[in-house]
Amino acid sequence: MSRPSRYRSAPARADRTNLYDEITDRIIAELEAGRLPWVQPWGSTGVAAPLAMPRNAATSRCYSGINVLILWGAVIARGYASQSWLTFRQALSLGGNVRKGERGVTVVYADRFVPDGEKRRARETGEDAQAIPFLKRFTVFNVDQCEGLAEDLVPTPAPMPEGLILPEVEALIRASGADLRLGGDKAFYAPGPDYVHVPRPEAYFDPINWHRTALHELGHWSGHPSRLDRDLSGGFGSKKYAQEELVAELCAAFACASLGIVPTVRHADYIGSWLEVLREDNRAVVRAASAASKAADYLLAFRLGAEPGVATAEPERIAA
Repeated sequence: MSRPSRYRSAPARADRTNLYDEITDRIIAELEAGRLPWVQPWGSTGVAAPLAMPRNAATSRCYSGINVLILWGAVIARGYASQSWLTFRQALSLGGNVRKGERGVTVVYADRFVPDGEKRRARETGEDAQAIPFLKRFTVFNVDQCEGLAEDLVPTPAPMPEGLILPEVEALIRASGADLRLGGDKAFYAPGPDYVHVPRPEAYFDPINWHRTALHELGHWSGHPSRLDRDLSGGFGSKKYAQEELVAELCAAFACASLGIVPTVRHADYIGSWLEVLREDNRAVVRAASAASKAADYLLAFRLGAEPGVATAEPERIAA
């Protein structure tokens, strides 16, 4: 006789918890070493990989959420020259193969499902069915680890145009309709009146920093109830505030990479509060990265002329 499904779910829960611990411990180690995983790939010398979001070479879809940090981390740790990835079978399907002895990188897919037994219980009681989160691991390999692949599977990013404000960023802001106000010496997003305020570009020692700051504040702007509806109620110094700042930092990094802008840390002084949040909740960085991917996709959709909020990256729903 088979055991009830509630017994079979225990190993899955343990595996999911262990994976959250594994990911969070890795991020904490980077932060404690003074490195920001979403900046380090382009803040170090000797990194050959182009500035870009990690992408599946077979489908051309960008990875999202925590997978971005995992794959960026692999690029810097192993010195890959590409941001393109494949599964073992995808490499074979494209006429190539993973070289013998190569070690892959584990990425994750998270979602929820409703068991048949829960559906029956909900019908019988009239209550809402409770979905169960699941987490699936799979392994990918950088195209540098493969042989026999066509050269065009590794795209060459276009050079970043020169100028005080990059045309594509200016076009993105204009298309978004965001109320962007320039002046002063402070950058912030005001949720109530719903506007973004940043200093003028010429106020920055390096004008490219204006773009990183503007995209950070637009990351906050994306969380307005009329857009992605994130919880923006946290006051300065609170855990909610630290969590939202982490979302905006990652959003800016993801958007910068997509636009060819080297990401940096706007609020390095928040590292302590981020560490506190991560140590208390092993899922915090996973949720933040997922929310940041959605925010970056929302912003980048304006640049691409797509309907606002339509994802431009590979879907990834993270179990809460």
